Amino acid sequence: MKHIVIFASGSGTNAENIIKYFKKSTIATVVRVLTNNQHAKVLERAKSLNIKSLYFNKKAFSEDDTILNLLKKEADYIILAGFLWRLPAKIVEAFPNRIINIHPALLPKYGGKGMYGMHIHKAIIENNEKESGISIHYVNENYDEGAVIFQEKVSVEPNDTPEMLAIKVHELEYAHFPRVIEQVILKANG
Repeated sequence: MKHIVIFASGSGTNAENIIKYFKKSTIATVVRVLTNNQHAKVLERAKSLNIKSLYFNKKAFSEDDTILNLLKKEADYIILAGFLWRLPAKIVEAFPNRIINIHPALLPKYGGKGMYGMHIHKAIIENNEKESGISIHYVNENYDEGAVIFQEKVSVEPNDTPEMLAIKVHELEYAHFPRVIEQVILKANG
């Protein structure tokens, strides 16, 4: 059984979806949720699902090895589900092709620092894009530049607001993210 650790910074709806999906799995299970936001709703979600969680600060994350050492003990795979900090190189190097992120746009467009959440959906609407979607990708040392594993598109209608587009994109995330994670683990572990 492979162990998954989820990083999240906000409400944790994707984290909750992943935890519930893998509760029924025979190949992997979520063992912990980590957050850089001590007020994140993901902490409540993890507690209600009986998943250990931990808040950490910048020092524990990037200045010393507190989080790296915890990951080495507990994680086979790391999943970023709405996590807003860039991972330190030492974590990326310790988990090659075992860190997966979801991005609410079709990379390489609308990726990079500052491109998250409603910022992305507003930019897509303002630029009159005809489609958006999700990108599930491996994480490297740069924001949103790791190899893409999976993409799914959704049409952007002329009357869509950023909020309406966000709902459509969230539906794609819920439908595909856990399944794609499972496929990556299965493929890597024969």
